[in-house]
Amino acid sequence: MGKEINVSTSHIDGVAVISIHGNVTAETWKVIASAYQHDTIADSSNLLLQFEKDCYIDSGGLAFLIQIAAAGKRREQKIHASGLSEHFKKIFHMIGLTKCIHIFHSTEDAINNF
Repeated sequence: MGKEINVSTSHIDGVAVISIHGNVTAETWKVIASAYQHDTIADSSNLLLQFEKDCYIDSGGLAFLIQIAAAGKRREQKIHASGLSEHFKKIFHMIGLTKCIHIFHSTEDAINNF
């Protein structure tokens, strides 16, 4: 699973968006952390994690996403996710991430439900 990661940030209708293209792993999470720590993202009350359709997330990547969920809770930030495969939707649910990160089928649905 050595796919390179490409992360970009944007805003859609007042929602901070981190677009993640590639695998979220113990080796690549720092790229996402850097994007999350940017003032316009971290200070936003609404955050969307927009995953690429065939994104792979290893245990290190999941641990990092748990950290983002905890940081979001401390900041009173609503976090949504879109683009996850059915497999990772189930994993998010199994480990309790869906209590803090609400999953949507599409980016549009995620944006419209803030």
